[in-house]
Amino acid sequence: MSPIVASVGSSASTLKPRMSQANYSLRLQPSLKAAAERLAAAEGASLNQFINVAVAEKLSALETEEFFKARAADGKRDAFLAFLDGADGEEPCEGDTVLNS
Repeated sequence: MSPIVASVGSSASTLKPRMSQANYSLRLQPSLKAAAERLAAAEGASLNQFINVAVAEKLSALETEEFFKARAADGKRDAFLAFLDGADGEEPCEGDTVLNS
């Protein structure tokens, strides 16, 4: 969690999160750097911002995978089957049907 600092304005105080930064020297293959620069420019972002977003997306994907693995490990097959049995043959809601292709 980011620390909160008070920013005093002319009429009232507001709270803003303080962002901390860490510098890291990154060595990229020239072709990889060129591709990242090209894509960053196409998105109207700096290379630094592009790399920050790419790292955040990768972390999110890995952490999401771990979250669902942990949830699956806690799952109980009998409880799941009992849940399905509770549907009592109720028809699916509109839009929840399986399309046969």
